[in-house]
Order: sequence, then structure tokens, then C-alpha cells
Amino acid sequence: MSGKIEKKMIELGIELPDAPNPVANYQPYVISGNLIFLSGQVTIWNGEMRYQGKIGRDLTVDQGYEAARMCGLNLIAQVRAACNGDLDRVKQVVKLGAFVNCVEDFKEHPNVVNGASDLMAEVFDDAGRCTRTNAGVPSLPLGFAVEIDGVFEIE
Repeated sequence: MSGKIEKKMIELGIELPDAPNPVANYQPYVISGNLIFLSGQVTIWNGEMRYQGKIGRDLTVDQGYEAARMCGLNLIAQVRAACNGDLDRVKQVVKLGAFVNCVEDFKEHPNVVNGASDLMAEVFDDAGRCTRTNAGVPSLPLGFAVEIDGVFEIE
């Protein structure tokens, strides 16, 4: 933990989990050229499943925000693994794609997904400001409340 980004996370009190293992037959990330394509990350924290249920029924918007933040932490953990521990290689967070398991009439998707977007800006400053898609869905694997994938540019 000697890089600039790692030191900044320590100063901010941001702890990363271990990069989660896939729960099915897929790769957690693929590097193509200078881009890392990350599979959807859910709210598994060091092997423990958290934030399961439907936002608007089982979980509040604030809990959804925290779930999205945890997905973001898992995305960063996967990037760290892909970069052999060197987060200073991140040049730009390019895109986040978020899925929110929510009730049918839910309209606060952006407020939930801001949990991940705010985290990226905290950790990577302007390089963390990215494009984003968020959508409400009727269910997610294993009942998770939020799933987020991403694309990161590295040097």
C-alpha cells in the first residue's frame, strides 16, 4: 500500500474488501488494450452477503446508496487485482452500469447509484467522474439490492 491512491484511501478511511470470486461461470474482469471491463459486482464483503432485498420495500434509499457504495468498493478491489495492486495505473473511470432491484414504481435510482459515483470521485478525483447508466430491475442474482459493472482505463 505505497501508491498515491492507496495512501489517499487510508487518509479517507476507505477500506477495500478482498476482490470477490465469481459466483458463476465468468471472469471478474477482462483487460483489452488499456481498458479493464469489470463484471457486475454485488454486495459481498469478504465473503459475507449484505444488502439483499428490494429497495422501496425491504431497504431504504439510504441503504441502497450504501449498497451501491459497496459495489463500488468491490469494483475498485477488482481493478486493484487486475493491476497487480497498483491503483495508480487508473487513468479514468470510464463508465458504470448499475442495476437496482426495486419496487415497480421506484423513481430514485440516481440517488441510489450515487453511492458508487460519489466513491469514484472521492478516490480518483476528476478521473473518477464517469458516464453512467442506472436501471430498475425486478430482481437480481441471489436477491442482491444493487449490481454495478464498470469500465476503467489504465496506463
